Amino acid sequence: MKYKIVADSSCDLNPELEEVLDVELIPFKIDVEDKSFVDDKNLDVNELIKAMHDSPYPIKTSCPSPGNFAEKYKEGDSIFVVTISEQLSGTYNSALLAKKMTLEEFPNKFVHVFNSCSASVGETLISMKIQEHIEEKLSNSQIVEKVETFIDGMKTYFISEDLSNLIKNGRISKTQGLIANVLNIKPIMRGTQDGNIEAIEKVRGSKRAFKRLVDIIGETGVNFSDRILAISHANALQKALDLKEDLKKYNFKDIIIVDTKGLSTAYVNDGGVILAF
Repeated sequence: MKYKIVADSSCDLNPELEEVLDVELIPFKIDVEDKSFVDDKNLDVNELIKAMHDSPYPIKTSCPSPGNFAEKYKEGDSIFVVTISEQLSGTYNSALLAKKMTLEEFPNKFVHVFNSCSASVGETLISMKIQEHIEEKLSNSQIVEKVETFIDGMKTYFISEDLSNLIKNGRISKTQGLIANVLNIKPIMRGTQDGNIEAIEKVRGSKRAFKRLVDIIGETGVNFSDRILAISHANALQKALDLKEDLKKYNFKDIIIVDTKGLSTAYVNDGGVILAF
């Protein structure tokens, strides 16, 4: 039986993970004013960041089509799909429609689509968990049950240093954004249980915000010893390394760091950091 893991390009990886994690990514398209970017290996993230910074207009993202997913489903017998939160994008519905199309043509295939209720490294951890269970030779139904349980317990947090994209896209009002910029307020955001985004605290100053984030993680009451912490950063490696050092005290099973690709960069913006566990 041939297994296949498919994810959209919100799933952020580093070269080490690309070597060991057998996941195929389907790219988003990102439009910034009159410029279009395809979120694949050829994307220049710094060019995307510059375009977003220079443009007064909101970015527009186009999720993979059902046809994009269906093409990848042809290549395996058991296909497991991971998408960005259904609350943030139409990708989950595209992947489900592709499943229906595929099973009509190939009724003996197995296809399951996981709504990550997250993004970025949340999708990375879910893909890693799927591969772990495939290697354990669990049945398809066991893999689905265990991974859905993992998703239910996963935590996602992020801090955006630059709020301009959130303001342009209407997630933060211009007045709130102006006040935040003047007072140097950094919202600490998290993914909700249903996969939406909410601000949980507003902290004055970047260093204080990241210090408070470390404390918030410690207050979750999670058993960290059996969890991997994944940190993605948008052009902010030192912040990610500092976070890793500060979070070692919780004795995570492992801590990995990746760069954000196009879509995650568009969400968190230049200097932002996302983490999941």
